[in-house]
Amino acid sequence: MTGRKRHLLVDPEGFVLKAFVTEANYQDGTVASWLVEWLAQHFPRLAKIWADRAYRGRFVDEAKVHGIDVEIVVPDPGQKGFQVQPRRWVVERTFAWLSNYRRLSKDFEQWMQTSDAAIYAAMSHLMVRRLARLRATK
Repeated sequence: MTGRKRHLLVDPEGFVLKAFVTEANYQDGTVASWLVEWLAQHFPRLAKIWADRAYRGRFVDEAKVHGIDVEIVVPDPGQKGFQVQPRRWVVERTFAWLSNYRRLSKDFEQWMQTSDAAIYAAMSHLMVRRLARLRATK
């Protein structure tokens, strides 16, 4: 399989805490389970993660070992058409912000590490721009 997947851990405001870019042939839950120990070390106060159904299984079990509660957001069984899922929109909004950057709109990068760095650069730009806006209003 060709292509890449971008995995993001974001805070409640949608700012990237951890980005991880992999080849597209890895399952989301598998990749997340690779990161659990890193998350527990770097974010010791992290207590809850909202995730979609792709992250069920091993990731949830490994997160429990580290004291992190993972809540899988599932749509209502009677849902018809598109409906915003609780807390799921936060990471989707972050992906939308990042897609406004040309380097991230398509997969231009040769190496996954460069793609990973582009995510952090774009998010840094977004955060600095917001800080400047806040400063201008004071």
